[in-house]
Amino acid sequence: MSTTAVETWATDIGQLGPIYPFVGSEMILYILALAFWIGFHILQGRIEKKELWDEEDSMRKPGRMAEALKFRDHQDRF
Repeated sequence: MSTTAVETWATDIGQLGPIYPFVGSEMILYILALAFWIGFHILQGRIEKKELWDEEDSMRKPGRMAEALKFRDHQDRF
């Protein structure tokens, strides 16, 4: 089964022409992938920072830290 015009690979590859789709769009795809990668890490950092701040705020409430430490000590015994 052949999905391209190539019937055999025992020829001069330089004369075959494009052997995969979207030839010439590699740079555009690279830039899009790089932008997605950088955007993902920026977004992930913002989400994690917000979660950390929310967790810190909840631990600042009176009695929450002592409760968390008591729970941890209880877990260590088992």
